[in-house]
Amino acid sequence: MSLDKIQQDLLEKVTDLHEIPAGAYNIRANGTSAGRNTTANIDIVTKEDKNGIDIIIKPNTKSESVHIPVILSQSGLKETVYNDFFIGENAVVTIIAGCGIHNGGSEKSEHSGIHSFHIGKNAKVKYIEKHYGSGDGNGERVMNPQTVIEIEEGGRMEMETAQIKGVDSTDRSTTAVLADKATLVIREKLMTHGNQFAKTDFTVDLNGIDCGADIVSRSVAKDNSNQIFYSCINGNNKSSGHTECDAIIMDSASVSAIPKITANHTEASLIHEAAIGKIAGEQLIKLMTLGLTEQEAEEQIISGFLR
Repeated sequence: MSLDKIQQDLLEKVTDLHEIPAGAYNIRANGTSAGRNTTANIDIVTKEDKNGIDIIIKPNTKSESVHIPVILSQSGLKETVYNDFFIGENAVVTIIAGCGIHNGGSEKSEHSGIHSFHIGKNAKVKYIEKHYGSGDGNGERVMNPQTVIEIEEGGRMEMETAQIKGVDSTDRSTTAVLADKATLVIREKLMTHGNQFAKTDFTVDLNGIDCGADIVSRSVAKDNSNQIFYSCINGNNKSSGHTECDAIIMDSASVSAIPKITANHTEASLIHEAAIGKIAGEQLIKLMTLGLTEQEAEEQIISGFLR
C-alpha cells in the first residue's frame, strides 16, 4: 500500500493507525482501493454492480477487527460508496470506519457512505466511525453518511461516531430495526465551527420483545455554525428506549434538538431528554483561578464534555 504524507495523516486521524493494521482491512483512497487484507474468518468482496464492498464475518468469529477507512485528498472528487456488513451468529467483532477529506483546492469534495449492517443472532458488534477534514483551500469538505441497521434476536451493536473538525457540511442518517432482546447503543460526539452545518437524524424501531436502544449525542457549536439533531424511537413492543441530546452553544451558533418518542405498545418504556446552553461562568472562573487563560479554560471544559 502506497500513501503520501497527506493521506497518511488523514488515515491516522480517522483510525488512530500509524501503520498497516493487523487483521482484515480495506483502505480506500481517492476512489480506489489502496490496500486490502482478509482473514480466515473475515472476507471482503468488491461489489460488481456499484461502488463498495461486502464484509462477511463468519459465525462464531471471536475478538477480531476490520478497518475500512476512506480518505480523499483530490479536490473536487465526489463519490458514493455502498458497504454491506454480514455478521454471523455469535460473532464478536470490532469495525473501525471513518472518512478523512483534505481539500487544498477550490472545488467541493464529497463522500457519501451508505453502510448496511445485518447482525445475526447473539452477535456483538462495536462500530467506530470518525470524520475529519483539513486543507487550506476554499473548496468545501462534505460528508453524508447513512447507516442502516438490522439486529436479530439477542444481537448487540455499540456505535461510536465522532466529527473531529474541518467538516463543512454533514447530513448523518441512521435507521435501525431491532428484534427480540436486541440492543443498540449509540454515542455521538460532534463539534462545528465557522459556518459549518451538521444534521443528525436517528430513527429506531423497537419491534422485538425486550429489545432496547440508548442514544446519546453530545455536541459543541461555535462561531456561526448550525446544528440540527433529530431522534425518533418507536416502541412497537415490550421494549425500552432512551434518547438524549446535550449541546454547548457559543458565539453566534445555532442548535436545534428535536427528540421524538412514540409508544405503540402498553409495555414500551421510552424517555427523551434535551439540554442546550452556554458554558457556565463559574466553571470558567474556577479553572482560571488555577492559572488557565479563558481560552484554555474553555478548551478544557469542551474536551471534558466531549470525552
